[in-house]
Amino acid sequence: MGDLDQELEKAIAESEQQAKEEAERHAAAPTVVNAARPSEEPRRNWGLLMALLVVAGAILTLVFSSAEDSAIYSVTTDQLVKEPSKYQDRNVRVEGALVKGSLRHRAEPCEYRFDMEKNGSVLPVRYAECIVPDTFRDVPGMDVLVTAEGKLSAEGNFEATHIMAKCPSKYEMQQKAAKGETAPHAPSGTSPGPIEP
Repeated sequence: MGDLDQELEKAIAESEQQAKEEAERHAAAPTVVNAARPSEEPRRNWGLLMALLVVAGAILTLVFSSAEDSAIYSVTTDQLVKEPSKYQDRNVRVEGALVKGSLRHRAEPCEYRFDMEKNGSVLPVRYAECIVPDTFRDVPGMDVLVTAEGKLSAEGNFEATHIMAKCPSKYEMQQKAAKGETAPHAPSGTSPGPIEP
């Protein structure tokens, strides 16, 4: 058994020697880091940055192009009549007074036509809807202020998509009632005339 013990000790000693040599080789050898990794990270960062810039540019282009299309220019009737080419094919909000006796209505197809006036300039308006505000009435002896939104046609008519009539304040109505005037939305016995073909 003595030989067996000696052989075992010898095998263990050789095994330990090999492990020690292996550890020394690993300690002496420089640690190799994946050389491709550092160069890939900056590329990925630049790629991500470029992608974000392209997306931001697309969003800004979309916002600015849609804002121009949806912009509404606010002008008075006389400004629109004097400079029609400036506002051609643009959304416009125009303000003026309803010309007395100009309000006409057609039931089939539903449409209102009237004239707006400001500083002597008259603008013909076509509103192709059935319902108008209660305050939009041609009341004798009372000026009805109108705001219309839409576009100016090539023929010079204003194609309104939305109209609003200014309702006088409670104080103004009390003063006007003292003079015998009625509110624009009060029944006046006058209805819009028909639109003639």
